Amino acid sequence: MGIACTSYRVHRMAVATSILLHPKCVHSSNPTRKLLSNSKVAAWSGRHVDSRGLLGKNSSSLVWFRVLSSSRLKIKRIAAFSTVAATQEAPAKTEADEGFKRVVLPTNGNSERLLRIRHTSAHVLAMAVQKAFPDAKVTIGPWIERGFYYDFDMQPIADKDLKKIKKEMDYIIKKNLPLIREEVSREEAEQRIRAINEPYKLEILESIKSEPITIYHIGNEWWDLCAGPHVESTGQLNKNAVELESVAGAYWRGDEKRQMLQRIYGTAWETEEQLKAYQFLKEEAKRRDHRRLGQDLDLFSIQEEAGGGLVFWHPKGAIVRHHIEDFWKKTHIQHGYELLYTPHVAKADLWKISGHLEFYKENMFDQMDIEDELYQLRPMNCPYHILVYKNSTRSYRDLPFKVAELGTVYRYEMSGSLHGLFRVRGFTQDDAHIFCLPSQIKEEIRSVLDLTEVILSQFGFKYYEVNLSTKPEKAVGSDDIWEKATSALKDALQDKGWDYSIDEGGGAFYGPKIDLKIEDALGRKWQCSTIQVDFNLPQRFDLFYIDSNSEKHRPIMIHRAILGSLERFFGILIEHYTGDFPLWLSPVQARLLPVTDTQVPYCQKVVEMMRKKNIRAEISYGERLSKLIRNSETQKIPLMAVVGPKEVDSETLTVRSRHGGELGIMTVNEVIEKIEQAVAARSFV
Repeated sequence: MGIACTSYRVHRMAVATSILLHPKCVHSSNPTRKLLSNSKVAAWSGRHVDSRGLLGKNSSSLVWFRVLSSSRLKIKRIAAFSTVAATQEAPAKTEADEGFKRVVLPTNGNSERLLRIRHTSAHVLAMAVQKAFPDAKVTIGPWIERGFYYDFDMQPIADKDLKKIKKEMDYIIKKNLPLIREEVSREEAEQRIRAINEPYKLEILESIKSEPITIYHIGNEWWDLCAGPHVESTGQLNKNAVELESVAGAYWRGDEKRQMLQRIYGTAWETEEQLKAYQFLKEEAKRRDHRRLGQDLDLFSIQEEAGGGLVFWHPKGAIVRHHIEDFWKKTHIQHGYELLYTPHVAKADLWKISGHLEFYKENMFDQMDIEDELYQLRPMNCPYHILVYKNSTRSYRDLPFKVAELGTVYRYEMSGSLHGLFRVRGFTQDDAHIFCLPSQIKEEIRSVLDLTEVILSQFGFKYYEVNLSTKPEKAVGSDDIWEKATSALKDALQDKGWDYSIDEGGGAFYGPKIDLKIEDALGRKWQCSTIQVDFNLPQRFDLFYIDSNSEKHRPIMIHRAILGSLERFFGILIEHYTGDFPLWLSPVQARLLPVTDTQVPYCQKVVEMMRKKNIRAEISYGERLSKLIRNSETQKIPLMAVVGPKEVDSETLTVRSRHGGELGIMTVNEVIEKIEQAVAARSFV
């Protein structure tokens, strides 16, 4: 879908949520306010802003500027310097851009040159490591989404060793050594590998099925088994656009029973400007890290005493989850779904029938012996929904039969792969299944696409990347039903007017699917929504419906998730908004700050009035007013009301919005009405 090209208008009641700090602002406790103050953009007048006023005429700093409007997240950028970072498309050009150079970060997918640069960088890294640490053994070194890595069997190294390795890489780049491709026989390759004593390369050679074997040389100094591609010489790498980032442990072949290796991560770009843009986005992502914000805002925790990958939702996080779930349930009921609650465990035999024990066992926890019967924590919700379908004889008139559940599942993950809310061992999926006639597939898929847009847009996600995966080489179901199902998915996407890419042969063995990635405030893509047609489980569980001739036929089953898991989606939301949620999701919507204890009874009365209107309000007192205000800012409270003697006498509130600034003196009913309007509009105040 790409990023919509929008104007550079700074809207009233908007706030910058991600910026690269101007040098004058680096040490400010409130950099956004300092930046806006420096640029004299205080009135939020809605006029176009000359971006040179933000950073100064001679600044070469990099800025990524996003604003939140009073109604929804806007993706807007201000080009205010010599370079602007963007992860996809450049925004439409405006007057403020004249005379400024725009840098768009390429990807491996749209720049073969970048892919070659990263692949060659991995080889240069390996060569440099073996020069700096002669005993190191090489394994593999691929390019990845934002750079490259290489795994070594060597002594443990630390981040401080990266400077030494990078210096060696710079020297190799400076020598401008040619990259030379050579084809050899399998026997010759094996002989050469044994000669240099690289045991891991022997194992890699055994896994290569095609011939001839290709080798890439860096000059006459170093070589590696490799299919390419590469740049022509090391001198085509810009040493100022290559950076080594970190060191981590990694098991050989991902097997925890094999050797622990040292993995060195790096990033590489075409230009130094691109590297700077990437570094900014990396720092911004660190600032938005949901693990840190989750602790700072007291939203959730992972308690090691309970075990890794198990999420504890604290009161503030739990209230956000409650409102997500409440919205989800109401919306599904409005769209014809029936809600389910099903058990967290089942007999192991159920997972044999479904095939999970055969194909998914490594991701399942060990079974439990209960009264001489084996039970299994569920890794999926699908079999439970199937049993509900089977509980009654279904007529063709009953279809489509649509059920939905916020079902908690449990999957085994190695401790090293756990990552905050993004990779856990217990999580709640927004699962739904549709049982329908073959003739209803297109209509139901289109209905799911519509529902997906309705739900995701409420959370501020408007831009998607859509992929359609088709029949793989090994599959169940006839060619005819695959063709009908795939055509139905294509037609539904075309009716919806969504652009999509086709992943030929990328579908599951049991049916074609649509995957949807949402784009966050940094332009990052997150896989959330999946729509999967299934010909396999209806057959395994012998599902049927009775047609108009009283004959049995197999229904089509559609798996469908929109948010994915609540835990992961909440993590995405935290990073998308930097924990600064829109009013309807904010854990605390309004905080009253009495100037002295004398005003506390009035504040308690106001809070009670607000809570009766389902507004999440609270009082904070007992410290100096300046500290109370500062704490509220730090905790990202959307609305603050300072209450002194004047407010008590007039039964009013002096209200300040985190996003809209001073709102002035208002009656309590006016404040309540303003909050209710913003909640209904899913907006900021």
